[in-house]
Amino acid sequence: MKTSIARKILMALSGFFLMFFLLQHVTINSLSLCSEDTFNSVSHFFGYNPIIQYILQPVLIFGFLFHLIMGMYLEYQNNKARNKKYAKHNSAASSNWMSRNMIITGIMILLFLGLHFYDFWVQEMNYKYVEALPENPTRYYHELQLKFVDVWRVAIYVVSFIFLSLHLMHGFQSAFQSVGFRHNKYTPLLKKLGTAYAILVPLMFIIIAVYHHISVSH
Repeated sequence: MKTSIARKILMALSGFFLMFFLLQHVTINSLSLCSEDTFNSVSHFFGYNPIIQYILQPVLIFGFLFHLIMGMYLEYQNNKARNKKYAKHNSAASSNWMSRNMIITGIMILLFLGLHFYDFWVQEMNYKYVEALPENPTRYYHELQLKFVDVWRVAIYVVSFIFLSLHLMHGFQSAFQSVGFRHNKYTPLLKKLGTAYAILVPLMFIIIAVYHHISVSH
């Protein structure tokens, strides 16, 4: 029992960490909608800062893998422990679609991360360490646009961020509940904040992808 609680708390803490990263990530990417120079400058700083590259980046990768794999494991354990007839009779009445299908949205996000890592992280590692090309602080905006030339790739990103939104709809509130943050006064506010976060952050990612696709197509 204690082990299960500890796993849920670790799951929640990793969720908080990833939600903070998503907010930071979408903020930086949103700069590309406003100023090419600012986006290039900020991206170059994050791309070559040794603390970010050699400490925070490995922590982030571990955090993603831990959260998704642990989430799927906990969901598997929960489904295994339930009586099938009881779950069939009561699950829809006591929970929404998002909470019952976190493992599905988690798997879809994990698959998308594979594509996203290939598009950006692998290409960045190839540029800096495999080909060992010289620093070019003005390359990031152009590289971002090139990723969204093909409409099928934009479509994959859009669908993936819809799954992310569904995942966050339940995950935001669940994280606070797992660490024991429940209060009649604040819970309604947290639900509103969770809904706003789950909609606005993925929506901004979608807008960024569509904007750059349109900008390079004309």
